[in-house]
Amino acid sequence: MDVVEVTEGRTRFFVSRQDPHLQFPPGSGQVFYNTRMEMNRDATVLLLAVLKPQSYLDAMGASGARGLRVAHEVGIPVTINDWNAKAVDLARQNVEALGLAAEVTHGDANVLMSGRTFDAVDLDPFGTPAPFVDSAARCAGNYLFVTATDTAPLCGAHLKAGMRRYFSRPRNTEYHPEVGLRTLLGFVVREVIKYDRGVEPVFCYAHEHFHRLHLRLRYGAAAADRALARIGYVMQCPNCHYRSEQTGMLPEPEECPLCGANLVPVGPLWTGRINDDATLAAMQEALPSVTAGTGARIGRLLATCRQELDTSSHYDYHVIAKHLRVSPGRIETVIERLVALGYRASRAHYSGTALKTDAPLPVLEKVVSGG
Repeated sequence: MDVVEVTEGRTRFFVSRQDPHLQFPPGSGQVFYNTRMEMNRDATVLLLAVLKPQSYLDAMGASGARGLRVAHEVGIPVTINDWNAKAVDLARQNVEALGLAAEVTHGDANVLMSGRTFDAVDLDPFGTPAPFVDSAARCAGNYLFVTATDTAPLCGAHLKAGMRRYFSRPRNTEYHPEVGLRTLLGFVVREVIKYDRGVEPVFCYAHEHFHRLHLRLRYGAAAADRALARIGYVMQCPNCHYRSEQTGMLPEPEECPLCGANLVPVGPLWTGRINDDATLAAMQEALPSVTAGTGARIGRLLATCRQELDTSSHYDYHVIAKHLRVSPGRIETVIERLVALGYRASRAHYSGTALKTDAPLPVLEKVVSGG
């Protein structure tokens, strides 16, 4: 296999050579490796440096980049698995070259996760993680991490695919990154709670072409019931920008108080908080001591996530300004004016024009219009 050496964080390892002239270079290598996911891996290394689980499974390792970095930079016991024999050979070569004690296994991820347990389980497939979440829910001791790159089905752009994979009816709204993240989280929660286990979000975010969940698992029916209570819907007006939230397995009919239209349920999905502030604060404190090529971006992400409201949707204030036929001002000014009126307001971490607030829509429209 033709390989090249790359460096991420403090770890140097070999990956399959790619054709940089193709539209999607990672697809040209004999073993998959995507440089655009470096931030995802940097964030995982940082989080694991804070959480320090007893063991870690990189269930679909491919080049093994994530597992190699966790073993080398965090120093916890790591198992790297893949079904591709070439990927396994490459991972073993990298483990040996780095002098790591990490285990490398060759097999189907679902089979492995159905027969063993690990304190932390990480799913990072190419596309949807849906076929692997059930076995991961049984395999994970205290932590479950999940990446999804099939953002179109999660966000409602490919509706039928989203319904098949995640047992949800997403909707392609102006706040679709939030819908995608919470649809994925809601699906994972429903897969976990059937085993009388609860789920607590630790660090969940949407970025460019992927959604990423870092979850803490709890044991017992009471913990599962607490997680179940956060499953619900965003109720979106089809005619105007109004939306509300409901909790519950099935949506209750609701009319838009502004125009009288029947609200359309988006979900089921997760409602409520998606991050644990104490963990994010610990990550901010640890960040200077971790070597991360995307450290500055992660620092900005953590800062935004810490102040972000827990609402399950946002308003694009540029869309509202266009609807009102006014020129949008600075988003900071809009937030400051809403806060001065006694409401909560914040940015959202995945968009520069996303604004979260508990202010009624007419109040927000008045503030955006400068009234």
